[in-house]
Amino acid sequence: MKQTLKSILPNPILQILKNSYDAVRRLRQAPDAYLHPWRRISRERMAGYFNLHRGERCFIIGNGPSLKRTDLTRLKNEFTFGMNRIYLLFPELGFTTTYFVSINDLVIEQCADEIASLPIPKFIAWHSNRHFQRMPEDMIFLYTTYTGARFAYDMTRRIWEGATVTNVALQLAFYMGFERAILIGVDHNFASKGDANKTVVSTGDDPNHFDPRYFGRGFRWQLPDLDTSEIGYTLAREAYRKAGRAVLDATVGGKLTVFPKVDYDSLF
Repeated sequence: MKQTLKSILPNPILQILKNSYDAVRRLRQAPDAYLHPWRRISRERMAGYFNLHRGERCFIIGNGPSLKRTDLTRLKNEFTFGMNRIYLLFPELGFTTTYFVSINDLVIEQCADEIASLPIPKFIAWHSNRHFQRMPEDMIFLYTTYTGARFAYDMTRRIWEGATVTNVALQLAFYMGFERAILIGVDHNFASKGDANKTVVSTGDDPNHFDPRYFGRGFRWQLPDLDTSEIGYTLAREAYRKAGRAVLDATVGGKLTVFPKVDYDSLF
């Protein structure tokens, strides 16, 4: 049916239909996403970050095995975004990332207490708010959705997840005004194979991230959707380019080809 529609309808009409379908699917979420007290507070807090870092650079730290081959001590005095279970690295590093982002419901459900205790500003998906008993003073709930591909310029409103938390971090960095966003640890390559977004349970050490405990034995997680994440990355690349800014990829040995590559050591 999907292929039939594609062959019959012109692209603009098909896109209108897709957007309408996405809007209907989001109707149930919309009232709370804008009117709930936690979301009202979040929107006010988020507005305070608009262009806060205009003209500066930041590092968006993925969680791939390549981090083990990256000298992260150089980031101590840089603006950084850490994601999901990046905090497993904090004791070894001796410092935290500047910001923390997590949008995956399975990650947040299983790590909510650890996330809530992080002493840094936290940006969390609104659809996972039920995993928190209270709203910490340094937490912002983002209205993220799975449908309706686009790059968000206003982070107080709806944000497309783009199949990876890295895409949300790129949108946050743009909203904050960063001139250059530099990716590291975004390997874009997983040893675990299977259907995109399928929920699986780890049976042993995690081979896909910087720490074997990351999604260790018994942890529930979803297999990556690399194709959809590349759509999000492409949208981010073009948004930054049109604004006279740039996203650079300094991942050691990374497989992502959307962004210009740069040698990590040359940045310091």
